[in-house]
Amino acid sequence: MELQELSRTEGLSIQDPAPPPNAAFPYIVGESPRMREIYEIINKVARVDVNVSIFGENGTGKELIARALHHSGRRHNQPFVALDCASIPEGLMESYLFGHVRGAFTGAVSTRQGVFAQAHGGTLFMDEIGEMPLHLQAKLLRVIQTREFTMVGGSYPQRVDVRLITSTNRDLQKMVRQGTFREDLYYRIAVVQLELPPLRERREDIPLLVAHMLRQFAREYRKDVRGLTARAMEGLQAYPWPGNVRQLQNSIEQAVVLAEGDLLDLEHFPALASRQAPEAAPAVRPGLSLREVEKQYILDTLERMNWNRSKAARALRISLRGLQYKLKRYVEEDGIERVLPPDRARGIAS
Repeated sequence: MELQELSRTEGLSIQDPAPPPNAAFPYIVGESPRMREIYEIINKVARVDVNVSIFGENGTGKELIARALHHSGRRHNQPFVALDCASIPEGLMESYLFGHVRGAFTGAVSTRQGVFAQAHGGTLFMDEIGEMPLHLQAKLLRVIQTREFTMVGGSYPQRVDVRLITSTNRDLQKMVRQGTFREDLYYRIAVVQLELPPLRERREDIPLLVAHMLRQFAREYRKDVRGLTARAMEGLQAYPWPGNVRQLQNSIEQAVVLAEGDLLDLEHFPALASRQAPEAAPAVRPGLSLREVEKQYILDTLERMNWNRSKAARALRISLRGLQYKLKRYVEEDGIERVLPPDRARGIAS
């Protein structure tokens, strides 16, 4: 992919600006096989007004995927409204959803729209849907079925036209079996399901994410950080990242802010410093595009492993299938003679 395409985000939890015109997946970074499967599903369902549920651990970028679905669909010029169900007190949830009229309850000094009215014509993204109490699940189901809602304290229903996208880090099917989530609502909101992989299952995307974040924060904080050492990159790829991309972003931002030189090393990442660093690899050269950073790192690792693809895949913390996929893509884009030495080319492009 070109540099402009790689500036689309995978799971960066930054405040994103308005997407560029006709961008398919704004601000998503990631080329691993798992992420390409996600892109294929988005392509298939973006322009269809089907309800989508996004599942994944905290920090995997669920809201960014929801925004990608919205911005690449027919409602892209209409509102995108996000509601974090986990942050709303249960007593106020109904008002946040459907709005309330003046005097509906103590403190309701004026009429206020809910998120369904705000998202009319566009997309409503309900994050952490598994936190919604059962009695409100029934009301949400009715809105989905009838496309009508009544404001708290109101006396008449209002029509609404929204595309509903939900997300959660919980197992909704297990909650259905336990009786804490309505089965009929589950099948209404999860017509299409997207399962986002944790960062530890797509480690091959880490060099791309790091390069993207490094550029972003170096520019934002006006620092001269231009890259990181090989052992730092190896440490980042070896770390399990329980907080996923959000934690990686935080680590890169902190390292850039505190760095005094132009290269980040292992000591700039406190979470990694206590872990034993893997065998060092050639340093990543500064001044490369994101695609070139990844390609150089992979090819240098292959050369270090005497072109044993199985060993290289283990060193890179990616699957052998993922490594083979990337080599094929390099060959298709650059030609085999620019990617591999003649004695190593056999079988790569087949």
